[in-house]
Amino acid sequence: MILDAEQQLDPRSVALNRVVGWYVTAGISLALIVGSVVLLGPRRWYWCLLIWVAGTVAFGWFSYRWAEIAYRHTAYRVDADGIEIKAGVFWREVSNVPRSRIQHTDVSQGPLERKYGLGRLVIYTAGTADSKVELPGLAHETALQIRDHLLPRESADAV
Repeated sequence: MILDAEQQLDPRSVALNRVVGWYVTAGISLALIVGSVVLLGPRRWYWCLLIWVAGTVAFGWFSYRWAEIAYRHTAYRVDADGIEIKAGVFWREVSNVPRSRIQHTDVSQGPLERKYGLGRLVIYTAGTADSKVELPGLAHETALQIRDHLLPRESADAV
């Protein structure tokens, strides 16, 4: 892990987000065909088919391209003081989490993230409205290294 340099997410996150996009596209495609048949009626099957094909192709293309666009606009930087996360395509968001505010960190993996060897770093902070900061799309090993780096080095507990 390189400290104090801006890093991109793992490239495998693009493939993962595309797979998730295909699942969402399949659900929307089903809703489009059912909704168009309900609204237009089965007698206008050609319009139903046209709406279904156009909507499915458009949303499928969008979800395929969006994974790469979002990847290009997401970065993070870890240094001795904490972590900075930059994300967002249209509305950019920069989150700075100083080590002094971190209460605890987790690394989680869903089934698809596990398949791609990716993990999600979850940082819990003290006393703010945004008390949970997530950084998905990291290699699992990298997420564990960042988690260990962000943990307090000295115990301040009196117990």
